[in-house]
Amino acid sequence: MNEDAHEAAVARIEQALVRIERASESQAFKNRTLATRHAVLRSRIGDAIGAIDSVITRETEAD
Repeated sequence: MNEDAHEAAVARIEQALVRIERASESQAFKNRTLATRHAVLRSRIGDAIGAIDSVITRETEAD
């Protein structure tokens, strides 16, 4: 392999590494975003279930 071919191969490898790093960062961001949304949804569901439970308790006590 001559020097030009070697340099071209190294350049392609470096470009591939940059693409891999970008994809990894993008996926990590998506995962953090999804985890945050999941936590918010879980909290809201907990609040809703608590409210429903309160209504049921009041109705049961009223009977």
